[in-house]
Amino acid sequence: MAYTKAHFIIILINLCTIVIATSNNTLNRPKFSSILIFGDSTVDTGNNNYIKTLGKANHYPYGRDFPGHVPTGRFSNGKLVPDFIASILNIKDTVPPFLDPNLSNEELLTGVSFASGGSGFDEFTAVLTGAIPMSKQIELFKAYVEKIKCIVGEKEAKRIIGDALVIISAGTNDFLFNFYDIPTRRSEFNIDGYQDFIQNKLQIFIKELYEVGCRKFSVTGLSCIGCIPIQITVKCVSLKEKKCVEDENSDAEIYNKKLAKRLLVLQEMLPGSRVVYTNIYDPLINLISQPEKYGFKETKRGCCGTGLFEVTPLCNEITPVCDDASKYVFWDSVHPTEATYQYIAKYLEMEVLPKFQFHMDYTFEKV
Repeated sequence: MAYTKAHFIIILINLCTIVIATSNNTLNRPKFSSILIFGDSTVDTGNNNYIKTLGKANHYPYGRDFPGHVPTGRFSNGKLVPDFIASILNIKDTVPPFLDPNLSNEELLTGVSFASGGSGFDEFTAVLTGAIPMSKQIELFKAYVEKIKCIVGEKEAKRIIGDALVIISAGTNDFLFNFYDIPTRRSEFNIDGYQDFIQNKLQIFIKELYEVGCRKFSVTGLSCIGCIPIQITVKCVSLKEKKCVEDENSDAEIYNKKLAKRLLVLQEMLPGSRVVYTNIYDPLINLISQPEKYGFKETKRGCCGTGLFEVTPLCNEITPVCDDASKYVFWDSVHPTEATYQYIAKYLEMEVLPKFQFHMDYTFEKV
């Protein structure tokens, strides 16, 4: 068969298309120096192992599906979202807890988690749970910055902190412990007022991190609180009619809309920053509403025990567990499985991380 000039042009165009598509996939993944995590049990990779609290996950069956099948202090059967995100970004495979006394310089330089299971923005939350409050996590972060300075010097430390991806994931405990299940704040606030109270605390938290040198923030909204198995157990009159608590889900959606708007305003107040609202409500409610579509089966109870109330101390070595946690949305009565976290991480890879790349490109063009 004789090839004409037109054939070669078509082949060249196709090759260029493949190269461009491959390049775009790489370019859409922004570069970060490290990953820094603040928040609650959804992102605590083991800090609670080192404090006095009942909220620990350093015992079996937690960690059953983690590499090496060891309980690390993560409140799940395996990895958490920060671990998957760190891997997606080619930073490292897992994110260690800052309180681990055996961290290497490399582990410190590439990022750690300051999060604590049971924490929240409301100081009352940590008092009830014994967790590390968000205000204390800031202090731990400042100590971390000093360690980084000692390792690489002040100038390089400033660059690392400024180029780090900061993930903030907290708020659910505040509503569970202070408004819905233990109404300690209901005498002071209605739900609208308490949402604003929490978001004011969050805004102060971000500003403090900004003052220390952080510039790139992924701020997580609330998940579908009313679909957490323990909330269904507490609020449903009949176990035969188990369903999500709709008013709590509705409150979470309103909170998230407020948060998305507030973060846009906050970004304008912090020159050189990128403050991205991270939607975890939608991917989680999608799993719960259409589990078969995503390879899941059980959505209303956890894998550990009955899955209706077992969590931390009640989910232990003698508690029976399901055979295949990957078919369950929840691991215990509160926390998602590794499979759920992996799905959420992939969602964030597609929907959240590209927003940082766009900002970097836009900033470069302006300069």
